[in-house]
Amino acid sequence: MYRIAMGLLLGSILGAGPLQASGKYYEVTYPPSEKPGELVIGVTFTVWIPEGVSKIRGVIVHQHGCGTGACQGGATAAYDLHWQALAKKWDCALLGPSYHQQDKQNCRLWCDPRNGSAKTFLRALHDLAEKAKHPELEHAPWCLWGHSGGAFWSSLMQTEFPQRIVAIWFRSGTAFSAWQAGEIPPPKIPQAAYQIPMMLNPGAKENGDRRFQSAWTGSLAMFRAYRAQGALIGFAPDPKTSHECGESRYLAIPFFDACLALRLPEVGATNPTQLKPIDPKTGWLAPLLGQRAVPAAQFTGTIAESVWLPNEAVASAWAQYVQTGTIDDRTPPPAPYHVRALRQSPNRVLLTWQADADFDSGLRGFRIERDGQQIAELPEKPSKSPGRPLFQGLSYHDTPNPPLAEMKFLDTSVPPDKVPTYRIIAVNSLGLVSPPSQAVTPAER
Repeated sequence: MYRIAMGLLLGSILGAGPLQASGKYYEVTYPPSEKPGELVIGVTFTVWIPEGVSKIRGVIVHQHGCGTGACQGGATAAYDLHWQALAKKWDCALLGPSYHQQDKQNCRLWCDPRNGSAKTFLRALHDLAEKAKHPELEHAPWCLWGHSGGAFWSSLMQTEFPQRIVAIWFRSGTAFSAWQAGEIPPPKIPQAAYQIPMMLNPGAKENGDRRFQSAWTGSLAMFRAYRAQGALIGFAPDPKTSHECGESRYLAIPFFDACLALRLPEVGATNPTQLKPIDPKTGWLAPLLGQRAVPAAQFTGTIAESVWLPNEAVASAWAQYVQTGTIDDRTPPPAPYHVRALRQSPNRVLLTWQADADFDSGLRGFRIERDGQQIAELPEKPSKSPGRPLFQGLSYHDTPNPPLAEMKFLDTSVPPDKVPTYRIIAVNSLGLVSPPSQAVTPAER
């Protein structure tokens, strides 16, 4: 049943009309394996590669949580315009795995990577590298974002492949408590794992919740254990949410941005996979469960219990997020581009365009202008989202809502005796507007 639903979902996405941002999508699917040590749950990997990238410098992995709903939510991860903006900035690929897990199946069949999902993940990178004709994709370093079971998976990948990981974001989950309690075989934690920048991000309402309490306590326990070992790890409780992802992306994206800046090798480096180390004495520090960070040299508390943050910009965003659950933005989004107008009949013109999301606050929608006057706003009714409305919507799983919103508009009220001029304006999630696109006039069909 899940495979059928998954096929319909991917079909609706892949057939969703014009590309929404400049780039290409590639996909591989692997059925369940019956061989010992291999993955017993099927999985689909979708990757987006920005247009014009000559060499991929890294892979941003957006890993969903447990259960059929989470797996279906993860199917749209690679199509997310906001996460694509991060990938594009750093010449990275955006990878969205979607496991074919039934609700009755044990999630740990995939979210413990030692049960075959790590091998399948590496296989997917190899196969996608061949499909995309980007051989460097197979060996590029990773940013791992994980929610719930995806965070569980990421915490174990950290112990297996520490040299390959730029940074990790744990949203409402970690395997730390499970291996401490003997529920799963405890991993050997190499010293290199403590050198990975990490952020634990539980929802404050998980604390005391009968179902999700372990997401809070496990995150807190991992933070204390790792920070005591000198790990570059932070703790960012979301005051507005329980287990849902909320608006955590507004802190996760700048966190990864800072870590990519600190750790990626320079363009043209002899070894493009050798990540730069971070001096643990640098960065900003804050008290655990505090709301204000200072430069590390000015911190007077206990270092082993301090929240580590990579730079001043992230420290400022973190201070706002832990109080409000979101981040402000005062910069406008970029202008739409590749605008096309096609006259379908004397009074009907079809408009299509592409746009990149505002790096800081995403994309709420578009204003359509004809001859200098606004004639429409897209979407007419914003998709249901936690917090601020977004053009693609925002699911429980931090992914776009299917079917994906399309960047197109049909103007059905064109004066037949005129040649209209159109412009498109982007609007970010805080209502700030972009410069208008280049003006276009309709081409005749």
